[in-house]
Amino acid sequence: MRECKQRGWRVLLVTGESLKGAQWPTEIDQIFYVPDPKKEWNLQHLILSVSYLARTEIIDRVVALDDFDVEKAAALREHLRVPGMGDTTARNFRDKLAMRGRARDAGIPIPDFVGIVHHTRVAEFMQRCPPPYVLKPRFQANAIGIFKIESADQLWHELNQLGDQQSFYLLEQFIPGTIAHVDSVVKDSKVVFACASAYGTPPMEVFHGGRVFTTRTVPHNSPIERQLLAINKTLMPGLGLRYGVSHSEFILGQDGQAYFLETSARVGGAHIAEMVEAATGINLWVEWARLETAEDLAHYAIPKPKRNHAALIATLAQQQWPDMSAYNDPEVVWRLKKAQHAGLILQSKSYERISELLETYVPRFYTDFFAKAPAAKSASEMG
Repeated sequence: MRECKQRGWRVLLVTGESLKGAQWPTEIDQIFYVPDPKKEWNLQHLILSVSYLARTEIIDRVVALDDFDVEKAAALREHLRVPGMGDTTARNFRDKLAMRGRARDAGIPIPDFVGIVHHTRVAEFMQRCPPPYVLKPRFQANAIGIFKIESADQLWHELNQLGDQQSFYLLEQFIPGTIAHVDSVVKDSKVVFACASAYGTPPMEVFHGGRVFTTRTVPHNSPIERQLLAINKTLMPGLGLRYGVSHSEFILGQDGQAYFLETSARVGGAHIAEMVEAATGINLWVEWARLETAEDLAHYAIPKPKRNHAALIATLAQQQWPDMSAYNDPEVVWRLKKAQHAGLILQSKSYERISELLETYVPRFYTDFFAKAPAAKSASEMG
């Protein structure tokens, strides 16, 4: 929002009333608060509200700031006839079943999967693919609502519990391995920048089990980096992203193959963008703003990225304002400033040095700060 404002655009923010106390950029022109729903957003009310605003404001772009707003932004673009991603393409970046189908059509390796629609096909899937499985909601974000399934009996029990909501889920083969992510900038359906990283503990375990969260860039020019970047290069045009940013996740299987898990048309959360900037000098929010506000995409060029390594470590903290001053190695380049949270970003030209610091810092984070909270069951519980 700050970057768009600096580029001479009038910036309007539409958000929920519960976020009135949030630290929004003071540079933006106006904030409009809409009532927060008790359960889910009423899209029709949002369209009516923004359409009323459009009577006096010329709206040239609509940008979704997080995963849960991608469909809303697409619906607003369609209704107001504003350029950008429409309903059909947005579905590829929100519906986990749709994105898997498109990825498979593009020849991208993925775990075997089936939509929970026709029960005979679900049974056939379990015949050809032994457990364990992962049961995933099609439209949630992060690890919300994801469950590991150990047997057919457990699956049918869970589906009976879901009732009429079961068609909003998919069942996926569980592949053990390391979860990786690639954060990208896309122009003219081509990846013009990408940074490959790998999580320490899988996000699902962090979300459900309450663990310290870590991620770090993978070694430069390694087989892992080359494989991840190659798959991501095919994935973006395969799913129809014409321009923008993306955060995509993969699993590095024990067979050495990287498999696509899911993607999004937004900047990665949990301060991953700050880690990417520490490693590469590329600010994904700034580049997204530059793409959205470009008069002509032909004139857009991304700065030359740096080739550092970086890592992020973060946790929910016992203290309201944790004291992280004891973490004073010169590689510490960023500190999280958020109540009840502790977090650091490390930067070095050496992957080995980053790994060495993580091995030291993670046990200390558990001792010094770590706290655990119940996992959210839905987007509304996350606030």
